[in-house]
Amino acid sequence: MTREATTPQATKTGSADGTAARIADLAHRQEQAAVAVPPRRRGALGARERIERLLDQGSFTETGLFVRARPTGDGARRPDGDGVVTGYGTVDGRPVCVFAQDSTVFGGSMGEAFGEKTVALMDLALKTGCPVIGLNDSGGARIQEGVASLALYAELVRRNVKASGVIPQISVVLGPCAGGAAYSPAITDFTVMVDGVSHMFVTGPDVIEAVTGERTTAEELGGARASNSVNGNAHFLAADDEDALDIVRDLLSYLPSNNLARPPEYAPAPAPGGAGLDQVVPDRTGQAYDMRDILRAVVDDGELLEVQELFAPNIVCALARLEGASVGVVANQPLHAAGVLDIDASEKAARFVRFCDAFGIPLVTFADVPGYLSGVHQERAGIIRRGAKLLYAYAEATVPKVTVVVRKAYGGGYAVMGSKHLGADLNLAWPTARIAVMGAEGAVGVLHRRELAAADDPEALRARLVAAYESVHGTPYPAAERGYVDAVIAPRETRAQLCRALRALRGKRAPMPERRHGNIPL
Repeated sequence: MTREATTPQATKTGSADGTAARIADLAHRQEQAAVAVPPRRRGALGARERIERLLDQGSFTETGLFVRARPTGDGARRPDGDGVVTGYGTVDGRPVCVFAQDSTVFGGSMGEAFGEKTVALMDLALKTGCPVIGLNDSGGARIQEGVASLALYAELVRRNVKASGVIPQISVVLGPCAGGAAYSPAITDFTVMVDGVSHMFVTGPDVIEAVTGERTTAEELGGARASNSVNGNAHFLAADDEDALDIVRDLLSYLPSNNLARPPEYAPAPAPGGAGLDQVVPDRTGQAYDMRDILRAVVDDGELLEVQELFAPNIVCALARLEGASVGVVANQPLHAAGVLDIDASEKAARFVRFCDAFGIPLVTFADVPGYLSGVHQERAGIIRRGAKLLYAYAEATVPKVTVVVRKAYGGGYAVMGSKHLGADLNLAWPTARIAVMGAEGAVGVLHRRELAAADDPEALRARLVAAYESVHGTPYPAAERGYVDAVIAPRETRAQLCRALRALRGKRAPMPERRHGNIPL
């Protein structure tokens, strides 16, 4: 005997209608929560538009859509999302987490719910081992929520520190980034700013004038150009929102997803041509040339992604590829201050070296350095302490390290620029290399001061002594005799030699002593 259904057909239909109504309500709520308000700045993209432009089409999954601002009083607005869009997706098929601050909601200011959403996204990125990208456009802490907003800034910075060296962190400043909001980008690995639009500072122009009487503008104080060229707070300068997002996509193509993964590899691409390298270095010691001509003739497709290109231009830091694999390039730039190492160049290069080491990116160094910059200003500003950061970074790095001495390598500059003594694995030198304590002119002036003073023709004697000094010390061969240089090579062989060296070093292991961490001279 068959048991009859106990639920009437009408009830089934009613249940289906109820479910359909709930689904329709969900769709309506989603639509309402995601309603875009036009950006305040002409030409700017909205928060969701920015995410869609950054990520692969259709890959974005939003989190926290229905999170609402905390109540702050009767009748206060409590918009869905609380002024920040968070979620995950892919860039070139690789997973990333992303948040975008929405300046149309409370000026993009961080409230408690806003902060909790961002912190939760950071936790997700850490658990899944994928890069996190922050699209910043905020007026700072939400005043009406008081200490809660300040607490969430501290929570966010704690996540930034926890993620440092574990997953790549990229900040894109697409508007204001003031007060406590500026410290999170400062801790992340790379910061991109938009020319004429982005501003990043701790204290704004109005407050500075009120407190100190100094008059300035937001652009002078912390605009994109000032942050890229004067204070070094930013790493890339973009023309507009879309250019900034393109820079992020390009940058990610060189980086691993986390510190346990290898950087992505691509089909090897030839360099534009190394034959011309034999003529790049001028015969005259003091004559300048563009180090980037050498770099582009060596790396795949001649492509360099320069980091902090406008800051401390006397040193070049760039991401590139050799045989399809990512490398970090550090090179003195003779076009600017003869490639000398000063405070800014040392700190710029030290941070870049440490980033590459944290994420397993091999380091290739091109040296043409007269030494550290002397002078009262540099000494009083702390060149001993701050210049030591670069020494520390190279000595600490355990990734494959290959150095090419192109021309000058004098004094402390020789030691710091990837020398064998700081742990470089393979050191090459061109025949044009001059490895010595100092240049011939300076050395002769010190060593033969009395002879020159007593000579009938001091200039003729100086010329002979300089030639004699250069014949012995102005070559790479004394260093090669001691094993400080592994090979002296023709310039045109540089790419082939670097590729062979990096292949040989691919399985490098460099165990370090057990410790909490070192104490870099900050």
